[in-house]
Amino acid sequence: MKKLDSIASLESWIDSYLNFEKTPKKNIFWLDTMKFFCEKFGQPQDFAPCFHVAGSKGKGSVSMFIASILDEAGYKTGLYTSPHILDFIERVSSPSGVFEEEAYDKAVEEIMSGVKSIPTEELPGQRPITWFELVTLFSFLVFRQAKVDYSVFEVGLGGRLDSTNVVNPKVSVITPIELEHTEFLGDTLEKIAFEKGGIIKENTPVVIARQGPEVRKVFEKIAEEKHAQAIFVEDVIQDLKFKIKNIPDCIKNNTNKDVKSAISRADSIKNNTPSQENYNISLMNVSFSSKIFKRPIQTDALLVGRYQAENAALAALAVKTVLPNISEEVIERGIAKAKLPARFEIIQKPKGFENIPYLVMDGAHTVNSARFTMETMTQVFGEKTNEGSEAEGKRILLFACAADKDAKDIAPLFKNHFDSVFLTKPGNVKQSDLETLAKAFSDAEIPYELNEDFEAQIKKAFDKANASKSILLVTGSFYLIAEVKKFLITRMQCTLEEPFLKFRR
Repeated sequence: MKKLDSIASLESWIDSYLNFEKTPKKNIFWLDTMKFFCEKFGQPQDFAPCFHVAGSKGKGSVSMFIASILDEAGYKTGLYTSPHILDFIERVSSPSGVFEEEAYDKAVEEIMSGVKSIPTEELPGQRPITWFELVTLFSFLVFRQAKVDYSVFEVGLGGRLDSTNVVNPKVSVITPIELEHTEFLGDTLEKIAFEKGGIIKENTPVVIARQGPEVRKVFEKIAEEKHAQAIFVEDVIQDLKFKIKNIPDCIKNNTNKDVKSAISRADSIKNNTPSQENYNISLMNVSFSSKIFKRPIQTDALLVGRYQAENAALAALAVKTVLPNISEEVIERGIAKAKLPARFEIIQKPKGFENIPYLVMDGAHTVNSARFTMETMTQVFGEKTNEGSEAEGKRILLFACAADKDAKDIAPLFKNHFDSVFLTKPGNVKQSDLETLAKAFSDAEIPYELNEDFEAQIKKAFDKANASKSILLVTGSFYLIAEVKKFLITRMQCTLEEPFLKFRR
């Protein structure tokens, strides 16, 4: 097998299995299959101590914060997250990119030969392994081949019956809970909390983000039954503060250097002759204190927004629970370096659309995450006006969401914030309901343009934003953002600098 072809072969093979992301089915959720395969492969999930992260929102960011802190402490760390934006290997990586190719190649050979050798009749219930179960198993094998010191696993959906819930973590971590995937997890916060709380293990601490009282009671009950120490952020973390620099203020006050100092290069051009530099902007400082820290934590963060400040504190608390002697300096550097695509990701003047002052991409797909996205938009760019500097000018929204998302309650959050709204479907992976989406925006009295051809709609939104010199927000789905990034790459011959793509070249 030629160099790097193994990952492509794995993707092609895995895609032949049932993929919940494309075809949701209630009857695929159980752990018997994962337990069976873990035993067959020598319990690879137990190779290294791990962190297990569940929740309704922010679990990807919290996972990255944890992994980044561990990486900064000198530990070789595996990170398993979903979904991927551009490249499959994003799901099974490290905080700084990818592992050595040999680890992936050996894991590919191991999983393909091992799974193929087991006849269906031997499987629990004679049920074939699913797509997500295969990817989860692959992550276990890669991390074992890479000989990681720690691993961090983000739950795919729910927790109790998620394929990651065969791990035996040093600490479980639960981010904020809200109504989501109600057809699978239940139609109340308490039912969803019960599913998420399924990752709490016997005699193992669990660190829990701020929750509503009804959700907190569910977690307290589960922790008590399992003799697990429940550590709630609001009981331990004090003085959580964050400060976001406002771009218009920086421009008005002639302090562009304040913005530039927080900017890191995000895009590269294939021919290395960019006509316009593009940047990923980070504008937040976060601080918090606790009796478990020797001194207050204070650091800049690439991941921006109030919710990211809370995520950083949750991650720091989780790491400190497992590694009480880790230094405050290491925690600060880990938080500062953590970065994930499509989490209020800002690109300045994207290649080919230099009249767009800022392209903002955020995968927010729940009501609260959409609310936080709009809150952060205002904090970073100020209130929308139709005059003034380019950072204060017109704003355009490109939105799509899957059929199971709460478009009815998300749509009103965008009212009076955008000059033009473009609606479409989030690519071909997720099922969409454009009729319901259109009604949600109509009921919210928000004018919009709707086109189910997402490729055409993406181009139209970019052309409109470029012609009107408008800030463009792309949100509602990670899958939509993936299509936007593909559009930038293929149409504009621009390569977004994801560390995972370097691995594939």
